[in-house]
Amino acid sequence: MGRIECKAQITVDEAGAVSGIAWPFGTPDRVGDVIEKGAFAKALPPLPMLASHDQKDTVGVWDEIAETAEGLTVKGRLLVNDVQRAAEVRSLIQAGALRGLSIGFASRKAMPRKGGGRTISDLELLEISVVAVPAHPGARITSAKDMTMTENTETPDIAALEAKMTDLEKKADTAPIVARLDKLEAKMNRPQGETKAEDEPSEERKAFANYLRLGQNIPETDRKALIVASDPQGGYLAPPEMSSEIIRDLIEYNPLRQYASVRSTSAPSVIYPTRGDVTNARWVGETQTRTESDISFGQKEIDVKELATFVEISNRLLQDAPAAETEVRLALAEDFAGKEATAFLWGQGVLEPEGLMVNPDIPTVANGHASNLSADALIKLMYSLPQQYRNRGAWVMNGTTLGILRSLKGGDGNFLWQQSFQVGQPETILGRPVVEMVDMPDLASGEEPILYGDLQAYRIIDRTQMSVLVDPYSRAINGITRIHATRRVGGAVLQPARFRKLRMATS
Repeated sequence: MGRIECKAQITVDEAGAVSGIAWPFGTPDRVGDVIEKGAFAKALPPLPMLASHDQKDTVGVWDEIAETAEGLTVKGRLLVNDVQRAAEVRSLIQAGALRGLSIGFASRKAMPRKGGGRTISDLELLEISVVAVPAHPGARITSAKDMTMTENTETPDIAALEAKMTDLEKKADTAPIVARLDKLEAKMNRPQGETKAEDEPSEERKAFANYLRLGQNIPETDRKALIVASDPQGGYLAPPEMSSEIIRDLIEYNPLRQYASVRSTSAPSVIYPTRGDVTNARWVGETQTRTESDISFGQKEIDVKELATFVEISNRLLQDAPAAETEVRLALAEDFAGKEATAFLWGQGVLEPEGLMVNPDIPTVANGHASNLSADALIKLMYSLPQQYRNRGAWVMNGTTLGILRSLKGGDGNFLWQQSFQVGQPETILGRPVVEMVDMPDLASGEEPILYGDLQAYRIIDRTQMSVLVDPYSRAINGITRIHATRRVGGAVLQPARFRKLRMATS
């Protein structure tokens, strides 16, 4: 996120129609940020029109957004007949008290520029505000690029400037400079060994690392680079790259993620179509009557649930560690993964995602004995699935059950469990991989300690961004900073027919 100050134009009529140039391309801001033409290509109307980036102060709507040669041209309307505040904003614009446009966006792709700043080539436009002055201090939004509106801007006479530059060049002695540049060019042309530059962290990531160390005492330049969370408790959103790294770390602690179907969303819920049965195709003659297929369709809605936690880190570690952000990320990932792993198996679907083991529509197969694991029952369990699901299946059990199962042999005298001889590949049972989940039950009468099936039929929904709130006060007496984090994730079984559970029972 950043703030860009430049010239803009805006007009408003008595009916509340507003138009202006929200951003002229190619102009850097005071810290060197530039938004390229094409960065707004994905922006679609309508967009909310806010007063000074206050999400509770929506005063209108932007109906037209277009990239032109002049810049990002916008047209909208103040809802003067429906919203009292909109009429006030119209009067303030006409009086010249509100003279700026400010865009709120989340940066998708940005590259650092030499000398400071960034070149932003892709972004998500979230809102456009009418503001009093550039760089509004209360702009609590993903980014605020402010534009001061003026009347006609006078451009200096180009010919006069060129004449002055020519005169200065004649007066200046450039020979020493030319000689020095020749030496530098010769030095740069010398053969050099191949070097690999380290990835430069983004401005958002640098600012977020400072926020973890300093809390609300961060410099104003860093505060402008942070994305404010919408949580009532406040805080900031972690940079997108950090959120992605946390999700990758979750796989290490929650192996179900590696096999399940994982999707990302920005919505509070996702609806998937479901099919009740297959079509009823039949062989027919040339003129024989075709029969109708009786097939039903439904919907499965997966709600995104909220998962909150906090980690405590000593102030000394935060201040002295070169990668405090990494320490926080790993601590959060371990905690989130443990809670997720339990919920993905046993969640009731109210505050937690719907768990795989609590779905009532997954069929069960009896072990044939209440306490002793049967090799024949495992074979029966596996082959009770249709072939298309069985060939993509995986076993799910805890380490205790896996240890017992390693000693089981089939009727041919061979062990059911087979060690993997390929690096990075899991061990197998009856040729299919094993996912070890610590929250699966042990072998006991009436329990269901083993599940087999195509785990792609379990859908995980991730809200990619995570909000973080630094609290340096609650445990300040102990020299500890508490870092609260919130992320949202959902999960549910889409096709129960792709799974089977082994029940420890005689029948």
